[in-house]
Amino acid sequence: MKHRFLLVVFAIVGLCCTACSNNAEIKEENVSRIIKTLSADDMKGRHAFSPEIRDAANFIAEEFQMIGLSPLPGQGDFLQDFSIYSISPSETEVLVNGNKVSEQHYFGLLNEESFTWQHPDADILYIGEDDNFRETFRTFVSNDEQNMVAVHEGHEKWFHRYRTYFNRSNRSFEVDQEPSDVFVLTSSRIRSYEVSYQNHVKAIPLFNVAGMIEGKRSNEIVLITAHYDHIGVISPMDDDSVANGANDNASGVAGLIETARYYSNRPQPERTIYFVGFTAEEPGGYGSKYFSEQIDPTAVTAMVNIEMIGKPAIEGPDSGWITGYNYSDLGKILQSSTADSSFVFYPDPYPNQNLFFRSDNAPFAMLGIPAHSISTTPIDMDQDYHRVTDEFKTLDIPHTTHTIQAIAKGMEPIISAEQTPTRINPDSLR
Repeated sequence: MKHRFLLVVFAIVGLCCTACSNNAEIKEENVSRIIKTLSADDMKGRHAFSPEIRDAANFIAEEFQMIGLSPLPGQGDFLQDFSIYSISPSETEVLVNGNKVSEQHYFGLLNEESFTWQHPDADILYIGEDDNFRETFRTFVSNDEQNMVAVHEGHEKWFHRYRTYFNRSNRSFEVDQEPSDVFVLTSSRIRSYEVSYQNHVKAIPLFNVAGMIEGKRSNEIVLITAHYDHIGVISPMDDDSVANGANDNASGVAGLIETARYYSNRPQPERTIYFVGFTAEEPGGYGSKYFSEQIDPTAVTAMVNIEMIGKPAIEGPDSGWITGYNYSDLGKILQSSTADSSFVFYPDPYPNQNLFFRSDNAPFAMLGIPAHSISTTPIDMDQDYHRVTDEFKTLDIPHTTHTIQAIAKGMEPIISAEQTPTRINPDSLR
């Protein structure tokens, strides 16, 4: 009787374990469903400033809810609301040495609703004929002073290129908190000036989507992230104007959601896991920048950002590359954790493109967090990047699924606290 009872118990336990294992599986059908939903035409390309971006955010939040994630501490739900401000010139006038300057010969980097200068309210700086325009420009705008900058006419081409870009609008998390700069195309020395700017300021609501699995160590956090916006509706190609963004980055969001599903069906992790869908990566990485300012970087053990995993790399399927591979040993940990599988992680094969600094891992890396992006797409050969042809039918779903499985498995030693990646030295990134 006792023997029979034990057999029944073992059978029940076995069934429970099998069910748990099956629930934890990362399945192609879920990966396909998520990518199809986010890249559907009715999402209108998920531009961060479009009405449809909320539909995408709500879909991710619903997935988090069904999986069983919890909102982050201090959050009432899965949407992390914030705003950025678009600041564009409305009425402007610039006089140099008593002469009115043509609108074509000046532009401003605007951080204020309005400002009026008279000599010597702003420092007078010069980008000379022999200076490197881009480097000098970057130096001047990074200081904490308001600057009146004379640009030598020898830099006319670069000046007008920058003017075209900055005359659209400047975007900022705050208004009237930083000084503005004005650039004037002139080869004359500036002896006096008058500047008047009245600007149009518009608040743009944005929202990250964030959920968590609380670990035994609440003060040790592992971040798994992906941006969910794309570039929206663009110039038509063969009567199609929706840039669906299946690979960029609905595939990464599928990785985010399915990794969350994987860990939600496992025992409580040692370290706490945050799963975050970032908004507004395409127009300037605003979602990740905002999130990086809301957390204590010393509490974040590691970050993996999933980016464009819908297509196999040049090296073939079952392989993925990691940006900034040598800045920490996180990549080596991932690779050693998948040594018993056919999947291979290796360093970013496109170092000249500075991808480590161009994706959502960057603001976290600058805080010393071992934060890296994982991708698989051969970007030097991909014909669909930021085009209307980036559609579900172009993706390799088995490869995408295997990549997600490898990421989930590769993170296990870090999430279990068996291994801790080395920190990034922010000074090495400057």
